[in-house]
Amino acid sequence: MPDTPAAVLFDMDGTLVDTEHLWWQAAAELAAELDLTLTEADLPEVLGRAVEHTAAHLHRTSGTGRDEDDLVAALNDSFAGKVAGRAVPRPGALALLAELRAAAVPTALVSASPRRVVDLVLSGLGREWFTVTLAAEDTPRTKPEPDPYLAAADRLGLDPADCVAVEDTPAGVASASAAGCAVLAVPSTVPITAAGRVTLLDSLEQADLALLGRLAAARPA
Repeated sequence: MPDTPAAVLFDMDGTLVDTEHLWWQAAAELAAELDLTLTEADLPEVLGRAVEHTAAHLHRTSGTGRDEDDLVAALNDSFAGKVAGRAVPRPGALALLAELRAAAVPTALVSASPRRVVDLVLSGLGREWFTVTLAAEDTPRTKPEPDPYLAAADRLGLDPADCVAVEDTPAGVASASAAGCAVLAVPSTVPITAAGRVTLLDSLEQADLALLGRLAAARPA
């Protein structure tokens, strides 16, 4: 079909489901236990980041004597508890997934969240939407490194340059761009700059198969 991407690779938190605020709450509550108040300056270290990155940031900034592994476990437990039963699809997400399924376009879920959280979200959102799913444990490095998107394209047997990634954070955009994907970004909290193969929208309600196809086709020579 003309104007059809080889595949569409979706971020999860903040892109498909409204969970970024839950992750921020989990981080802010743990920070308060460490006598630390998170501000907007901490957003790039929390949103779109792996739990290990955020835990290291809290450990370093607070000067706590608690072990980083303990902070990772606390963040995971808190976030999983908040996500359970509260993973609300973002506007336009399900309609876009349905359009892609009707056109037989492969899809992947590419998340920096742990598998425990990914499975909680999928139990509500629906596993059937995705050809493959990747969580933080599935690659040696996670976002903003390119490994997750490279792995998703590899599992689908595709060149990442023929795929479109859908993201909401600078870390996710950096990951997908480094892998060679075209990127459709719908910023959730942290601003994202349109550049190269990165296109911005205000909402997934503005996205459709034709747009994704055009983004994939605009491949550099």
